[in-house]
Amino acid sequence: MPAGETAAHARLKQLALDWAAASGFPIAAPEVRLPRSGFRVDVAAYRPARREGAVATMVFECKQARADLLKDSRAELPTRQKLAELLARRAKLEQMLGEHRPDLRRGETLFPEFDAFDFSALRHETYAAVLAEITRLQARSIHGVKFDRMFRYQAADLLYLVAEDGIFAAEEIPAGWGLLVRRDEVLVLTRQPLRLSPAPELRHQLLENIALAATRARRNRA
Repeated sequence: MPAGETAAHARLKQLALDWAAASGFPIAAPEVRLPRSGFRVDVAAYRPARREGAVATMVFECKQARADLLKDSRAELPTRQKLAELLARRAKLEQMLGEHRPDLRRGETLFPEFDAFDFSALRHETYAAVLAEITRLQARSIHGVKFDRMFRYQAADLLYLVAEDGIFAAEEIPAGWGLLVRRDEVLVLTRQPLRLSPAPELRHQLLENIALAATRARRNRA
């Protein structure tokens, strides 16, 4: 179990592994790095080509609480649009403040019009609020758009959210993702995912990453 992981989250991951195997995806591992991405998914699984179907992959993200989902499910485009608006507002504020506070110039150039300003010690409530919101949205744009980006990048053929029962409203489930709900000690499919078409080389890279994750898990248990 990774450091800091709860028993409830570990249980959801094991149920996802069991569900993948029962669904015909025998090659699977927890804590798998997605190809061409900084994301690590809770579980990834692979189905080799066989009579019943072609090669396919699936990934699972396990969420034991509503807050765990919401921090990862924000849409990327609206977040970046809002961030662009705030950056433009900051530029206008800095221009206005520079005109009213020439004492904030750094004095590093011979010509004042080319000099930079030091706003680090400035006590201005609106400016401070804009900076705080920019910081929050920048963190969100990096860490809070995981579901949206995985769907758009077609990280796997099938994407599943694995969750405790009753912690999400239907509209909070990420677009294109399937939903598996834990009821007792089994997962029940309550929403089908959209079928995606990742490039063959991405499927192969994910298979390699699953093998690496499985090897790492065995070593950690030894």
